[in-house]
Amino acid sequence: MKAEKIIRWLIAIYIVFYTSYPLSAQIKERERPEEWKNLVDGARFRDRFLPMPKGIMVSKDNWGAEGVMKRYVDNGIEDKVRSYWGGNILRADDGEFHMYVCGWLESSAKGHMEWPNSIVYHAVSDNSIGPFKIKDTIGPGHNPEAFKAKNGQYVIYVIGGYYISDNYNGPWRYKKFGFDPRDRPIIEGLSNLTFAKREDGSNLMICRGGGVWFSQTGVSPYQQVSDKRIYPAVDGEFEDPVVWRDHIQYHLIVNDWLGRIAFYQRSKDGVNWITDPGEAYTPGIASHEDGTKEAWFKYERIKVLQDIYGRAYQANFAVIDTLKLEDKPNDKHSSKNISIPLNPGMLMEVVNSEFPDKNTKFIQVKILKEPNFDPRKELDLQSLRFGASSEVNFGRGSKAAGLKKIKDGVIVSFENQGHGLTKEEFAPKLIGRSKSRKMLYGYTRVPWIQYNEAILSAKKPVFKEGGVAVVHVNNFGQVKSKESNLELYAVVNQQKILIASQKIKEILPYESAGIALELLSPLSSGNCPMELIIQENGVQKITFSFNLQIE
Repeated sequence: MKAEKIIRWLIAIYIVFYTSYPLSAQIKERERPEEWKNLVDGARFRDRFLPMPKGIMVSKDNWGAEGVMKRYVDNGIEDKVRSYWGGNILRADDGEFHMYVCGWLESSAKGHMEWPNSIVYHAVSDNSIGPFKIKDTIGPGHNPEAFKAKNGQYVIYVIGGYYISDNYNGPWRYKKFGFDPRDRPIIEGLSNLTFAKREDGSNLMICRGGGVWFSQTGVSPYQQVSDKRIYPAVDGEFEDPVVWRDHIQYHLIVNDWLGRIAFYQRSKDGVNWITDPGEAYTPGIASHEDGTKEAWFKYERIKVLQDIYGRAYQANFAVIDTLKLEDKPNDKHSSKNISIPLNPGMLMEVVNSEFPDKNTKFIQVKILKEPNFDPRKELDLQSLRFGASSEVNFGRGSKAAGLKKIKDGVIVSFENQGHGLTKEEFAPKLIGRSKSRKMLYGYTRVPWIQYNEAILSAKKPVFKEGGVAVVHVNNFGQVKSKESNLELYAVVNQQKILIASQKIKEILPYESAGIALELLSPLSSGNCPMELIIQENGVQKITFSFNLQIE
């Protein structure tokens, strides 16, 4: 299905749904797991939202439902002329902030449902919070996300294509991405794409449905590696994913628009994800320093602004003050983009060079000093807990046994018990408080984990004469793969039967190899469920399940 057809299909489904169901059908309260009641402050991503800096309060003659008539109009971007939606911010080398946001005239006859005719605008500000003012018009498009490609060019993705320029300020040229699903189903089509830059400048992309894709340059064809969605295995109408990478790990937030709850996930490689407990965000996160809350009805299209380490220090949302269908032309309702500061977390390093065993007395963690945080003065030592997120998020974990001040921070010694760490734990977590009772948290890498590994991915076998099947295996990692083993199974009555296996020699990054497999026995004709498994040193690295029609 071509991109244009996908867009028309998505728009049609969206409009039919929202015009065919009562307003109450647009909200569904999701039941929270009982264990979430035991989460401590700092466990949820939601705990990282900080009060918005004091700004200009809205005037009485401005738009807005009662719940947002105590808002800052100089936060993000808003005016009486346009309704704004989506968009993210890039910081230029000169310190200026560039927002690429879409919108439409508030007077449009369809009200909020004018969104399929969105225009992408380039807005600027001398600070990350705002106000952002429109500098120029880029062109038609919805749900923009801007990023810098490997070659230094700037890309603004919109549903169905992208704009590209050599400069933040344009001029912009419209183009189309190429997509290769690689024998896998495209999950919910290709819309609401989100991108993260990898260490070598290549791109990871997550589509709306939760599929994982890679591009070597950011504009070269995106190739799919997942055959199922990576989102949490819970009920939810998922959309608006946002993915980013910092110096520790990959992060992903996805929103259940019907339940008005978002989920937070983490990954070492961008392919295999774990879901942390608790809400990533919910209505009510936009607050002022005096405790006043801006009661926006919906928060959608989250994007993050990152510091030099890749840490998210600000979130931007599309917000609306009512149900979307209640936003009519020339009325008191509208939408805007808002900026909410985030606690970026502490910079930390594990000092131990080896995984702690029974002979290890302490796990030592270095916490670094930063311009606005000095751990030598601010740490409440007794509040600190360190270890696996599954322990720390619930108030457990290793307790601090001592602190040593050093020039660039402190080294905290944690007891070697209760941490819950395993050799597979790629990002241990610390939660605690400052002496002024502010929440502190941070993640760290560990020396005994290999973070940059090959990512092998196989396509379906192609059967040749003489009982031979050829499987093309790609390496989407940033390093050369190690020798591994490819196994092909037929699935019969839910039992896996090995029908072929072969060694895979080393494959360079972004290259592929054709692996010839001699079948151990002929396959029966018809529809055959199959599974490909790639193992390295006896460890299963990747699986690919599919149905194959045997002639």
